[in-house]
Amino acid sequence: MAFEKIKQILCNDFEIDDIDITLDSAFLEDLGLDSIDMVDLTMSIEDEFEMELPDEELERITTVGDLVKFVEEN
Repeated sequence: MAFEKIKQILCNDFEIDDIDITLDSAFLEDLGLDSIDMVDLTMSIEDEFEMELPDEELERITTVGDLVKFVEEN
């Protein structure tokens, strides 16, 4: 469920084709997000899942799968 919501955010907010988004997709290398995009994504995730994504965690989250795992565990 978290994967589908995250995928929807990436498609809607960053105009990424859903076919390009997998659990192994790296935000920077595969999806082309830059640091400003990552801040926007973080805010969208925090709003959608009503949670806080600490900066130190964000540094470790490099793929969609990493983000899904963090959301599901928190």
